[in-house]
Amino acid sequence: MSTICTSVDFHTAGEPFRIVADPPVAIPGSSVAEARERAVAGSAVDDLRRLLCFEPRGHADMYGGFITAADDDGADFGVLFWHKDGFSTACGHGTMALGAWAVTSGIVAVDPSGTTEVTIDVPSGRVHAQVHTDPQGRTTSVDFVNVPSRLVASGIPVPTSWGPVSVDLAWGGALYALVDVAQLDAVQFDDAAVDGSGLVVPENLTALIAVGREVKAGLAENPHIVHPEDERLSGVYGTIFVDRFGNLPTGELHQRNVTIFADGQVDRSPCGSGTAARAAALHATGELRPGQSLIHESIVGTRFRASVLEEIADGVIPIVTGSAHRVATSTFETDPLDELVPGFVLR
Repeated sequence: MSTICTSVDFHTAGEPFRIVADPPVAIPGSSVAEARERAVAGSAVDDLRRLLCFEPRGHADMYGGFITAADDDGADFGVLFWHKDGFSTACGHGTMALGAWAVTSGIVAVDPSGTTEVTIDVPSGRVHAQVHTDPQGRTTSVDFVNVPSRLVASGIPVPTSWGPVSVDLAWGGALYALVDVAQLDAVQFDDAAVDGSGLVVPENLTALIAVGREVKAGLAENPHIVHPEDERLSGVYGTIFVDRFGNLPTGELHQRNVTIFADGQVDRSPCGSGTAARAAALHATGELRPGQSLIHESIVGTRFRASVLEEIADGVIPIVTGSAHRVATSTFETDPLDELVPGFVLR
């Protein structure tokens, strides 16, 4: 039996995040962005990703990150995010988990004020996790302060098997296709889900995954998906389906979403970088007013709160608040007689 590595697993609002603090393989690259570019199929880094993500050690919706050196002295560390299909440019729920992990593990000392800032280099830039702790040092919530986010394009018609849908594109460290689910023909969903409670519900997940893949594929040649400054950041990462519920009595905007990312993966959380992109889009259209918060609910009922921290020349700096909790510490091993290395996925 051969020990491969140890991980610390968190969940952020229900979405897994597997942290490998000491990857057993070299991660080449002078920056996190370059490391992602070089972590291609056939590399030792990609082999490790598959081992930890594929069944039977993971599953089709597993998510995680390899800790790397920071790009420079301005950050505490870097991270190479990974999922079933490769390496992503951004991950808000992962940033929240990393902030909680860094503080609870002592990598970053707890600030006596009760708010500790953890600075992390990711492929799309530098992000911050503001970790809030109680007097006992326990993490109560985490703010994700994202890279500049913006609405990229609006009203793009995309053909699907259910007919054409109108799509907005928004950037939140990755590019997301935003789809108002009310456009979809409700009769094609399960009757149990069409009861006034919205269409983004678990009963409709299979259909939403299928349409989400179609939307992403339908945008593959659209010129708006090309990043204006860094080709490595181009392409649609995920499709976000949104139910609108108006305003809560508190005045907060309330919406429910599910993000279908990579190749059919489902975010159990409200999606951190996707929520940042959604907030930027709503701000651009005037739906999210200055000082107002967006309560972004997931398909499993967990919530993030988002608002605009700062308006900038080309968009906004969003801040997204949620919570992250440690769930396991695991030591991964391989048996030389095991035929299922690195494993398999069924979706």
